[in-house]
Amino acid sequence: MKVQDLTKGSIPNHLLRLAAPLILGNIMQQLYNTIDAIVIGRYVGKEAFAAIGLSGSVMNLFLFAIIGACTGISILFAQQYGSKDMDSFRSEHFLSLTFGMLFTTLLGIVGAIMIPTLLSMIQTPDSLRTYASDYLTIILMGLPAAFLYNLYSSLLRAVGNTKASLFILLIAIFSNVGLDLLFVTKFQLGISGAAWATILAQILSAIMCILYMYFFMPHLLFTRNYCNINTQLLRKTMHLAFVTGLHQSGLYIGKLFVQGSVNTAGSDMIAAYTATTRIEGFANSFGDSGAVATSIIVAQNYGAGKQERSRLCFRESMFLLFIFGSLCSILMYFTADYTVSWILGSYDGPAFDSACQYIRTISIFYTLCFMGNAFAGYFDGCGWVSIPFIGAASHITMRIILSWLFIHKFGLNAVAVATGIGWIWVNLFWTVIYRRKTASLKQSVIDTRDSLTPQSHGEDTLSAPNPVA
Repeated sequence: MKVQDLTKGSIPNHLLRLAAPLILGNIMQQLYNTIDAIVIGRYVGKEAFAAIGLSGSVMNLFLFAIIGACTGISILFAQQYGSKDMDSFRSEHFLSLTFGMLFTTLLGIVGAIMIPTLLSMIQTPDSLRTYASDYLTIILMGLPAAFLYNLYSSLLRAVGNTKASLFILLIAIFSNVGLDLLFVTKFQLGISGAAWATILAQILSAIMCILYMYFFMPHLLFTRNYCNINTQLLRKTMHLAFVTGLHQSGLYIGKLFVQGSVNTAGSDMIAAYTATTRIEGFANSFGDSGAVATSIIVAQNYGAGKQERSRLCFRESMFLLFIFGSLCSILMYFTADYTVSWILGSYDGPAFDSACQYIRTISIFYTLCFMGNAFAGYFDGCGWVSIPFIGAASHITMRIILSWLFIHKFGLNAVAVATGIGWIWVNLFWTVIYRRKTASLKQSVIDTRDSLTPQSHGEDTLSAPNPVA
């Protein structure tokens, strides 16, 4: 099975080929999430619909920790593949699989125990607690299946094969929708049926990924010779996985607190916020996919020692994401009424009005969101994962504080403005860091060239600095 060498050829073409399947996959995932919520709202009730929104905030705290950790692992995969170090690649495969399964099993158990505490933290109304608890218990116990799928998807993406993970994701999504309708509408299992449908679909996708790797890409799998503990590689893996996992889960810890501020304003506000998060999910599909594509191509080039090409990849990515972000902002603003009514099933009412105002306000800032994704993808690809984490942590902190201060005065619109202010700040912060890093790397190259013989000159002969030093 063909994989892409991203250290050569047209950078824009590579970015678009990588991003297109990711975008389609994310959109389909968001479409499923929306259909899932709509099915619950139509066949179980308004309270169950609101509970799905609440549960999503808690579920994503754990799920995005797993996705984030797999993102960190994929950086190592991509750098190793870019440097053609396949021994380290296979050792990394064994280590990440073994320790990842152990960690996610424990995480699911701890999460299930903490459900009452987490629901209290976000001030869940009593009328929604039973729904949310039933849903989350099932979801959290299925975290190992979610890890398996995300690990192998990350591995495939790291070597430039985003089409295979898309194909498997699409099959899983259609299976999930079918099981949703079967369990909720026919078997009358309610919100628990939706959770079981999600778990079974994740198990299916994990099995399909493993079978695909076994039959079509066995050269990327580890053998018994690689089943040992490489302590140095394990430390790198734990560092990257921990920071990127903390980055992603930190965003959702922040969203839990934002959700908590929304919950104090009543059921209409909760329903409105649930609807807006579904709409933003579609918009973020483009930006998030761009960030992943950027990190993959940067990581392969950085691993190969091509630092100047890595920076060129970032600049090309920034240009493309600026265009997509601008188009997304315009589309969100002018289609707010239609998208909100499609999700809520109503063209009027307090929830409809709040959601429309939120979407129009936050759309003004969405270009900055996409530009931030380009920065995050570049820093992650170079292995400087602490930089996106610090930026995101400061952004979400600002968002929490401003939301709690002003939501009762300005309604849901306060959350939109707080988010936009956070994006302004984080882009300024990352711009300063990028310029400093670029100046430092250029000086490092000059110093290294001065120490080499004339025959050894040329950046492509240089080894990349240790990305996790």
